[in-house]
Amino acid sequence: MYKQLKTLKRTVVLEGWANKYSRQVLREITEAYKSMLQEMVNFAIEHRASQFTLHKFFYRKFREMYPWLPTRVIKGCYRDAVRRAKSFRELKKKGLAKTDKPVIRKVTITYSDSQDWRLSNGAIEVRTHRGWIKICYRNHKQLHRYLYNGWKLSSELRLKLNGKKVIAYLTFTKNFGVVYSSSNVVAVDVNENNVTLAIFGGKKLCRVYRIETGLGRLVISYAGRRNRITRGKSTKTMSVKKALKKLREKWRKRDIIYKTAKIIEELATQNNAVVVIGNVRRGKRKLVEKTRRSTLRHRIHQWSVSYLVEVLSNKPLHVVEVSEAYTSSINPFTSKPIHKFIPSMTRYAVRGRKRVKVIKIQLRLAKLGNGLVLDRDVIGAINIGLKYLSSDGSPMALGSTEPHEVRVKLMNPHQGLTPLSRN
Repeated sequence: MYKQLKTLKRTVVLEGWANKYSRQVLREITEAYKSMLQEMVNFAIEHRASQFTLHKFFYRKFREMYPWLPTRVIKGCYRDAVRRAKSFRELKKKGLAKTDKPVIRKVTITYSDSQDWRLSNGAIEVRTHRGWIKICYRNHKQLHRYLYNGWKLSSELRLKLNGKKVIAYLTFTKNFGVVYSSSNVVAVDVNENNVTLAIFGGKKLCRVYRIETGLGRLVISYAGRRNRITRGKSTKTMSVKKALKKLREKWRKRDIIYKTAKIIEELATQNNAVVVIGNVRRGKRKLVEKTRRSTLRHRIHQWSVSYLVEVLSNKPLHVVEVSEAYTSSINPFTSKPIHKFIPSMTRYAVRGRKRVKVIKIQLRLAKLGNGLVLDRDVIGAINIGLKYLSSDGSPMALGSTEPHEVRVKLMNPHQGLTPLSRN
C-alpha cells in the first residue's frame, strides 16, 4: 500500500449586495486596478516576469500614482497579472490566442492577505481607502459545508462588480491522505456516449462497468435545438438571445460528468485503487485535425471528456494518464490485432417521471477466441488498465487475468452505484 498527500482546492462563489456608497468605493478601486493590471500583464508577457520582478519594477510607481489604494490590492494585482500572462502564453502556444497581447476586459479585484478582509455575521468586511465596507450575502449551504468540515479558508479574496451585485470568490484548501495499491486499478475508457470501467484487483480483472452517459446524443439534440432557434434570424435579436439562454446544455453535461466521477471515486475508494484514464485530450486534438465534417468537429469540441479528467484530478484519488494508442484494436489476452468488429445493438428501459424510455446502445463486438465476445469499449478499458500494470507499458494480458469470469454491468449515472454493483 502507498500513501500520497494530496491538497485539494475548492472555490465558493457568493452573490452579495452592498449599499450605493460601498459600490462606488469598489468601482474606484476597480478602475485603478484595471489600469495597473493591463500594464503589469504586458510587462509579464514581454519579460516572463514573476511576482517578485513585478514588485521590484511597479510597486513604488503605483504607490506614488495611487497613494490612497490599499497596499495589498497592488500585491494581489501581481498575482493576477502572472496568472493571466501564463494563461495567455499557453493559448498562444496552442494557436488559440486572437491578439498579440492580452486585452483586459473584465476585472476581479484580488485581496492577497486576510488582514484586509474578514467573514463576520453573514457578511464580508473589506478594508478600502475609505474605511471598512460591508458586503452581505445570503445563507449559503456550500460555504457552511466547507467552513465546518475541516477545510481551511485561504488568505485570498476576489471581488467583482456585476451591476448592483458584488460577486465574491472564496478559496478553501484541505489535505487528504490518498491510500492506494499499485496492483489495484480502475481503468477508465471515455467514449462519446458511455464511460467504461475495468476493475483490477491484485492485477486480476474482476469487474467491468459500462456507464451510459449519453453525452454524444445530448450534444446532437442541443445542436438541433440551436439550429431551429436561429434559423433565418440573427443571434443578436433579443428573442433569440432569450431562447438560447434558456438552453441548459452546459449544466446538464456537467451534472452527468459529476455523477460519473462520483461513481469512479466510490469504486476507487472501495478498492484502494489507482484511477488510470486514457489521455483523452491528446486524442481529441488528433480527431479534430483529421475530421473534415463540421458537425463531427462540433460534437468532438462539445464532448467534455477533458472536463471529466479535470474533475477526477480534483478528487482525493491517485489519477494516472496513459496513452490510448491501439487500446481498442488489440486483443488484451493474446496481444494480436483485431481485424473485424461486428456491429450490434441492444436496448434497455429507463423509468422516467411520466413514462418508460427505451435507450438504444450501439455495440461493436469482436470475437476473441474460445467463445469470448467483447465490445470494443470494454477491450479499450481493459487495455488501458493493462498498460499501467505491465512493466513495459504494453497492453498485454497478465497471467492472473481470467476473462471468462467477468460480465459487463450497465449503469445509469443518475442512479449511482446500486447495492448489486457494490458487491
